[in-house]
Amino acid sequence: MPPPSFRPKKLDLGCFVNIRVIRDDAKRQIFEKHEAERQALRHIIRNTTLPQRARVEAQLQLMQMPVYSRPTQIRNRCILGGKSRGILRDFKMSRFNFRMQALLGNLPGVKKASW
Repeated sequence: MPPPSFRPKKLDLGCFVNIRVIRDDAKRQIFEKHEAERQALRHIIRNTTLPQRARVEAQLQLMQMPVYSRPTQIRNRCILGGKSRGILRDFKMSRFNFRMQALLGNLPGVKKASW
């Protein structure tokens, strides 16, 4: 029997799910939740007309925010395989999966170029 603190994650990603995809989805949700607050603190830190004390307090608050609220923590991943390299941004797929889906005709408006 699982421990009482165990809660299965409910994801409606519609794709192959491995631990990296789950972690990436969690990072994106946390980033979205804290984005406005993070931008406000960064604006306060950069505003030189404010008193130094207010700017330092904003820096401390920014440093105490969750690590996953940083935009650099987010990594583009393939929605089909979870791969992190060779991702086409427009389709959110790896090169290989993009090629396979295009050859099968599953991507509207995409066809094999021939000349």
